[in-house]
Amino acid sequence: METRRERSIEVDFFRGIVLIVIVLDHMPGSMLSHLMLHAYALCDSAEVFVFLGGYASAAAYTAVLAGRGEGAAKMRFVRRCWEIYRAYLLTAVLTLVSGAVLALLHLNGPMVELTGWPPFAMQPLREAFEIAVLRRQPYLSSVLPMYVIFALCVPFVVPLARRSSLTALALSVAVWALARPLASLFSIDDMADWAFNPFAWQLMFVFGILCRVQPIGERFHATQTARWLTRIAVVSVLAFAVVKLFVLTQPLPGTLKQNLSADRVINFIVIAWLAAQFVRMGSIAWLARRLPAVVTVGRTGLVCFVAGTVVSLVVDTATPHTFHGFRGVLIGLGGDLVAIGALLMIARGWHGWKKSQQAGAAANGAGYG
Repeated sequence: METRRERSIEVDFFRGIVLIVIVLDHMPGSMLSHLMLHAYALCDSAEVFVFLGGYASAAAYTAVLAGRGEGAAKMRFVRRCWEIYRAYLLTAVLTLVSGAVLALLHLNGPMVELTGWPPFAMQPLREAFEIAVLRRQPYLSSVLPMYVIFALCVPFVVPLARRSSLTALALSVAVWALARPLASLFSIDDMADWAFNPFAWQLMFVFGILCRVQPIGERFHATQTARWLTRIAVVSVLAFAVVKLFVLTQPLPGTLKQNLSADRVINFIVIAWLAAQFVRMGSIAWLARRLPAVVTVGRTGLVCFVAGTVVSLVVDTATPHTFHGFRGVLIGLGGDLVAIGALLMIARGWHGWKKSQQAGAAANGAGYG
């Protein structure tokens, strides 16, 4: 049985970066978003976010399994499912309230539409019911419903992946290949309802689980085959960047992201392989130790995701979009810095509060001991 390991600073660092990028990507006036992954690849931060979610879930499951047994590990993810569902409802409420405030003040009309406030205002009871049963997800809350499903599946997928990685991968690929008909069967194939098809995106989650429980050994990384794979990955990443920058002149259909198209999967895999090489060299850990605030964002992921919804809405609304040229760039960069600073402060505040709570609980326990 696998022994308990400390948290991976690299995983927390990557999660922190992705959470910051998600906030910037959902601010139309952001300047830094033009430098993010989606500008140079067919995949984006969503793939990284879901992959890291699978990796972290497998790490948490195996840690609890080693320390407290299978029953405790399963209950951990039942509770996690409830935590994610509550976070989803809170994100939905915050999104709708933000939309209502913007509509009342006649501000940022496009953002009001994105929040889903207009249809909610027309039929509040029906919309509230459909949000509660995951039928509709306002704006940024759309990634969380599939995490509710994934959390319930962790106690089944992780043991299977530990026993046979090939079986787990084959089943995941089969579900991914049948993602569209399965979504139609469960009536979640409409982009307006589910921005992420969970039957497709489970592939990214399972990739993360497999990388945690069945990692590629150092012996393979030292082989000539691994070196050739790295060269192929470099060429592939550059080729995808050329296609994205110079060939695809029009935005790709949203259904390709919704159903996790094959080109997105391949692009992510080659990027992930190169990222793994930097992790092996210690470059990511070196960078993470010099940017502890970003690591803290990664360690308070769910809180920062929910808070990031409000941050992106507020900063985008407060940032003027009427200026162009150099002045527009400066204003956009200013908004980016405010958003990043707000997320870093929220993460630091929450992390500090949690530590004080844990310290208080430990002191109380010692007093009664």
